Amino acid sequence: MMPRYRVILAYDGTKFHGFQSQPNLRTVQGTIEAALLKMTKGTPVTVFGAGRTDAGVHARGQVVHFNFPGNIPPRNMLLGLNSMMPLDVVIKDVAIVPETFHAQFSTVGKRYGYRVSRTRFTDPFKRFYTGHYPYQLDLGRIETAIQDVVGTHDFTSFAASGGVIKNKVRTIYTARMVDHPDEDEIYFEFIGNGFLYNMVRILVGVLLEIGNDRRPVDEFPRLYAVKDRQEARITAPASGLYLQEVYYDEAALQQAVAERQ
Repeated sequence: MMPRYRVILAYDGTKFHGFQSQPNLRTVQGTIEAALLKMTKGTPVTVFGAGRTDAGVHARGQVVHFNFPGNIPPRNMLLGLNSMMPLDVVIKDVAIVPETFHAQFSTVGKRYGYRVSRTRFTDPFKRFYTGHYPYQLDLGRIETAIQDVVGTHDFTSFAASGGVIKNKVRTIYTARMVDHPDEDEIYFEFIGNGFLYNMVRILVGVLLEIGNDRRPVDEFPRLYAVKDRQEARITAPASGLYLQEVYYDEAALQQAVAERQ
């Protein structure tokens, strides 16, 4: 039996073509698998991730697992992997877990964050790490509307077209906006039992339009009802999105939710 390792990592997604391996493209999965190939001296190791972040999307708490043909202590695995990681990836934690653990299918929830820069012109030092919205925003309207995101809803209108997942009902436990006026930013955060492809970026796009008075404050119930992606319109840029944390324990998930209520 090969030991199964659970790894928590962070990465700057700017120069990656997403998490999932793609032929002849730089990806996070491919980068980790290349390092493991060196560690095994030529034996391929497949890495499984908790979520397939898109090109340009960042992660502070991505989780992966893999079976490794050798018994290396977790601390040594962390040091070995980090010694081969590029500067835009860091391994934060390594543990040996039961073979029943699966980075994707064992999850009970995820936390995503989205940063929006409000400067009039694009800040060259933030352009890869925030979305940019230079238009007028009524934050009170956003705070009112975001409450309608919480709960169990059919998020068909908020899923990218062409997705293969048929059941688009998800439960959002917390949805909030935090204003950071000193940094000319607002921050959105969502905790839910699961998220559809591009769902957070579409939610943010709708919230920004509500804040700009281009949509009514009570727009979310209508969008849930129509189940039409075209009605939600814009998708916020990938650069502002962060996979912050993945939860595998109900108690940890509920604690995170309670801290934000």
